[in-house]
Amino acid sequence: MAQAQYWHHCSGKGSQIIDLMMLVVDIVKGMQTQTAECLLIGELTCSRMLVILNKIDLLASNKRQSAIEKMTKRIHKTLENTRFKDCPVIAVAAKPGGPDAGDSVEPMGVPELIQALKSQAFFPNRDPSGSLLMAVDHCFSIRGQGTVMTGTILQGAININDNVEIPALKVTRKVKSLQMFRRPVNTAVQGDRVGVCVTQFDPKLLERGVVCLPGSLHTLYAAVISVHKIGYFRGTLSSRAKFHISVGHETVMARVCFFGSAMSPGNQTDQSRGQIDSDATFSFSFDREYCHQDEYVVGQAGTPDPEQWALLEFEKPVTCPPLSLVIGSRLDTDIHANLCRLAFHGKLLHGMEDKNYMENSLPRLHISKDKHKEGIVERVTDDYSVIGRNLFKKETNLQLFVGLKVTLSSGETGVIEGGFGQSGKIKIRIPEGLKDETKQFFSTKKKGKASARSETAKEDEQLSTKDNSQPITIHLNFKRFVFDPLKKMVQV
Repeated sequence: MAQAQYWHHCSGKGSQIIDLMMLVVDIVKGMQTQTAECLLIGELTCSRMLVILNKIDLLASNKRQSAIEKMTKRIHKTLENTRFKDCPVIAVAAKPGGPDAGDSVEPMGVPELIQALKSQAFFPNRDPSGSLLMAVDHCFSIRGQGTVMTGTILQGAININDNVEIPALKVTRKVKSLQMFRRPVNTAVQGDRVGVCVTQFDPKLLERGVVCLPGSLHTLYAAVISVHKIGYFRGTLSSRAKFHISVGHETVMARVCFFGSAMSPGNQTDQSRGQIDSDATFSFSFDREYCHQDEYVVGQAGTPDPEQWALLEFEKPVTCPPLSLVIGSRLDTDIHANLCRLAFHGKLLHGMEDKNYMENSLPRLHISKDKHKEGIVERVTDDYSVIGRNLFKKETNLQLFVGLKVTLSSGETGVIEGGFGQSGKIKIRIPEGLKDETKQFFSTKKKGKASARSETAKEDEQLSTKDNSQPITIHLNFKRFVFDPLKKMVQV
């Protein structure tokens, strides 16, 4: 099944209603990029799979069986570390001879395929509770009756006379009748394929989309998700990069910001084997503090990745239910490049519905960045004060840093009192006083400079080298919260 069809049926909590996946592989070409991507999506969305080796009629009859056996072994090798290990592999030719062959030509391997499908079939557990969510893939009008939407119930149930919302059109309509496989029914539940006739609207406005219980879906401008890198993606996942985000029924571009915590890892992706854990969802709370990451952190060889999250800022708003499956991709990558375009996956944990989320919602998200500045002690003014330079630029607002603690490489702890002059220098107060060794260092340095005026050029060069090789440095450590509108600096 194509990627769009997979994502179409995997919108939210409890709505992965794909029970069996059929992966079709061209036996001549083998696994292609899109085939592998469909396999990855299948791992996220269903638990059973059947592989179909198609076009076996293109193989020479005297080499056909050996080629089938060779490709079957290759497929099983590919799947050995996935949830589809040991799944059936059936060789067929759906249309021997191609489209120009006559209708009298019988398909090859189809009886075996039917038998395999029967052996894999089962009665799934369906849950009629919860808010209605229906994926619509076709829409048309019937004169005198209304507009018909056909699709699959992903979640909940639908009944005649129910009111349903069409979020894309921002309208609510009443259900007039229901049909399943051309038979009238009074209700349909999760997993059912159904035609829903509602009061009239222009069907051209809804080619594909979702229908839901009124008010149950929300339009999001940004979201926080749990995130797991897909092991087959070769690139790095960098903050502020843009990815194609597939969520609910839509695929949109979004800017991504990765963040994590010092908590121990939970259930994660096993990157060493490339397996996908579609159920792993990390806890998230606005009451916690998180650390900004320049990129997604991959665990050491043989160890799981630490728990991580991502902030997604959508280029255009999306409509989807809570806990939706989210897939991040680089769909602009050349499809012929033999590279996995699927980059990460996760669950939608919190959606931001406010268009002004940057001012009203993001300040609640406590993501900090550790900062470090380093400068040099230029001179001592008294036993309790020094002047520092190179810590800030000339144009820096030094008032923002007044009161922050610094440490000297000589061991003293000080507090920034304010600026000194107009060149970005600062005055630092040392409450406990300077050490004798520190005062001696600057006293010696001062005398050395004075005596250097009467020494030879060579001696002057040696003294300068000695002074510059062992300066006393100033270290300022603090953190800033990325979304703090006041840009305050915090020290522990």
